[in-house]
Amino acid sequence: MTPAALRRWPLPDPGAQADKEARGHVLVVAGSHEIPGAALLAAIASLRAGAGKLTIAAPARVALGLALAIPESRVIGLSETRGGGISAAGCRALAPLAGRVSAVVVGPGMLDESRSERFVRALLAMFRESTVVLDALAMSAVRFGPFTQPVILTPHAGEMAHLSGLPKEVISDDPLSAAREAATRWNACVVLKGAVTFIAQPNGEAWRFDGGTPGLATSGSGDTLAGIVGGLAARGMAPLHASAWGVLLHARAGHALARRDGPMGYLARQLSAEVPALIHAIGRAA
Repeated sequence: MTPAALRRWPLPDPGAQADKEARGHVLVVAGSHEIPGAALLAAIASLRAGAGKLTIAAPARVALGLALAIPESRVIGLSETRGGGISAAGCRALAPLAGRVSAVVVGPGMLDESRSERFVRALLAMFRESTVVLDALAMSAVRFGPFTQPVILTPHAGEMAHLSGLPKEVISDDPLSAAREAATRWNACVVLKGAVTFIAQPNGEAWRFDGGTPGLATSGSGDTLAGIVGGLAARGMAPLHASAWGVLLHARAGHALARRDGPMGYLARQLSAEVPALIHAIGRAA
């Protein structure tokens, strides 16, 4: 998977006169009392990938902090669990957005798998017209699959083992087969992350990317990737195309930081700022 290959799937061009609505509206449902920053990372990444509008939904007690940190966003406070996560009933507050968002990113920083599972099930039913990126604990909703709407899953090998019931060693030994089997089983685009990342479609089509860098293995990196993919999907890209572009942009951002700051020690929060210039450079080379 190279920039030359991705140029066959150009990013949607809203035109010089288009407004922010033409670039898509992304909803990021994320965060908890313990991990509020995951929502911030995913949300900023979605805007840096070019989405025109952003709404964040997060536990009520962290919503104000997120609103202050990201003034470009509308922020909705959701009902909470005792542990500080998003409660299953919180989905009701999102009903007015149904049919109005192009893509949904759900999962970064969420706590309590069982409650997340029920929340995501309700969210999927509510946002049938949107592409949904499931990350972290939100991926537990695969037990309600196969999905009947566009869904992107972003597991690493450990998460894939948990979701599929297979030993992690089996996933690591043959990640391509694991990604293909999961994509078919759940009718979703699967991004199986690792030193080599595999992207698989339900029809068996798969792509391989081995251009990562060790520095990307850092806290918040996956949240940023989910946001990039969601932002691209909001712009109108199909799940496979948004996933492939997202993986490459995420990796290229890591390389840019590694060249400037060294191979390790840069932060996930720095990745998003590299994305607009990378999109421009790849498109200009077409």
